[in-house]
Amino acid sequence: MENQDDWGPSSAFAAIVTWRHPPPVPLLRSLLDRTLSGTPPLTYPPWVTLPGARLQTAYSSWDYWYMQASPPRQGADPGSQRVARIILQAAAIHLTPVTLELGGKCPCLISEEVDILAAAHRLAWAKFFNTGQSCVAPDYVLCSQATCDALLPALQQTLEDFYTKDPQKCPDLGRIISDRHWTRLTDLLQKSQGRVVLGGQSNQSEKYFAPTVIVDVKEDDALMEEEIFGPILPILTIESLEEGISFINRKEKPLALYVFSDKSSVVTKVLEQTSSGGFCSNDGIVHMTLPGLPFGGVGASGWGSYHGRWGFETFSHRRSCMLRGWALERINTLRYPPYQENNLGWLRWTISPKKNVFNNCSLM
Repeated sequence: MENQDDWGPSSAFAAIVTWRHPPPVPLLRSLLDRTLSGTPPLTYPPWVTLPGARLQTAYSSWDYWYMQASPPRQGADPGSQRVARIILQAAAIHLTPVTLELGGKCPCLISEEVDILAAAHRLAWAKFFNTGQSCVAPDYVLCSQATCDALLPALQQTLEDFYTKDPQKCPDLGRIISDRHWTRLTDLLQKSQGRVVLGGQSNQSEKYFAPTVIVDVKEDDALMEEEIFGPILPILTIESLEEGISFINRKEKPLALYVFSDKSSVVTKVLEQTSSGGFCSNDGIVHMTLPGLPFGGVGASGWGSYHGRWGFETFSHRRSCMLRGWALERINTLRYPPYQENNLGWLRWTISPKKNVFNNCSLM
C-alpha cells in the first residue's frame, strides 16, 4: 500500500495583468508558473482590452484565473478592489478559482535608530521607481518629527543624485501612464492639506510629475484615502513605535509593509504585531523579486500567492492518491456487512492511523 501526492494541471488558465512593470513581469511570471504546471495559459496582456460585456462569457472557457488589478480609477474608489469584485462575481458563476494580487497603501515605518542616508536612498528608489506606479511602492512614511527633520535633507540630496536638479529632463525618470492618471494625481495634490517640501511640479503635455514629498499630512488627508500610485510621498509624524503600529493596524492590510531600523527588536516587533501580504526591512520592493519567497496579498490586498514553488502550487491541482493491491482482504471483512458488535473494537483499531507503519495509513 502506498500514499502519494500527484501534481497535475488544473486545466485552462487566463491572466489579467497591468502595464506597470515593463516588460510585464507579473505576466511573464504567471506564464512561467503555469507552463511548469503543465497547462497552456491564455492571457489578456495590458495592451489588450477585455470588454465587460464579454467577461462573463469568457469565464466559461477557462478554469483558473490570475488577476493583477489596475490602480485607482477616480475619487476614493480603489480601482483594484472594484475590478476584483467584478472578476469574482463573474468567476463565481462558473466556480472558477481566482488568485488576486491587488495592491493598497503600503506603509514605510522609519524608526529613530536608522542610517538616514541609506534609508533615503532605498526609500527614494522604491517610491519613485517607475514613477511610483508600482503596487508595492511605499505609499506613505510614518516617523517621528526628529526623524522627519533628518530625512528631508537626505531625500533632497538623494533625489538630486538620482534624477539631477532638473528631473524633467532626466532620462531615468519615467512618466505617468495616461492623462487620466496625471489628472488624478494633480487633483490629489491640490486636495491635500499637507505642505509640499520637495517637488510638486508637473506638465500634462509630457505627463510629467516630479518626485514630490509632502509633510504635515493628517490621517484624514485626501492623500490617505486611496492608493496614490504615483510619485507623491506623504510623511506622517508619530510619537512612538506603538502609535505607528496602531496606525497601520487601523488600515486595510497592505500588499507590502516596510520598516527601516538599525534595531532588530524594532523590526521583529513590527513584524509580529502587524499583518500584510509581504514584509521587508530596510529596503523596498526587492522582496517580491526573490523566487524563494511567495508573493501575494491578504484581505483587501488580495489572496493567493505565486513565484517559484508557490506559483507552481497555485496553478496546479494536488491530487491525493492511494495505491493498494489485494492483500489483507480477510481484515477487510470487518467493514463488510453483516456487522457484529464484537468486531467493533477491531474495526476501530484497523481504521486508526499507525505511526511509521504503512506510510502512516490505516489498514483499511
